[in-house]
Amino acid sequence: MKKICFTVLVMLLSTGAIANDPRTTGEQTEATAAQGNIRIVTRPEIVGLWGMQIPSNNKCVEYYNFRSSNDVIIKSGEEWSSGIYDYQPSVDTTTKLPALVLQVKYDNNEKDCSGYQQDQSGEISQYFVKWKNPQVIDFCTNDKAEQCFATLYRILP
Repeated sequence: MKKICFTVLVMLLSTGAIANDPRTTGEQTEATAAQGNIRIVTRPEIVGLWGMQIPSNNKCVEYYNFRSSNDVIIKSGEEWSSGIYDYQPSVDTTTKLPALVLQVKYDNNEKDCSGYQQDQSGEISQYFVKWKNPQVIDFCTNDKAEQCFATLYRILP
């Protein structure tokens, strides 16, 4: 019985520590509960780890790790880069796609999955995100989804 009570207590305290993490960003609302404040944090739907199969190299996957702090890590072959992103959801996705802006802050200048070696530090790219379902997205060049060039699959939430 003591083990069960201790386990429940640890789980409750752990949940509280995660919910009150000061590093989390996003829209926040607070509610009063019997034991104190509860902070609910929403994050952009794109947050998580995504993978893209490279058509010219089926053995290599390019990874995009979108963090809730608006940091992004990209890994492709031997190349990895880090930067920041801004995801702007659309109010009506039937008429306009959400926008994604990526800025590379650091690139290790190694070969990527396609075999290219180019330092992308300082580059800024804008894409439009077409959601096929919660697990699959396309990167497109315009907000009408007329020219989509990359399909990413969710690996982790």
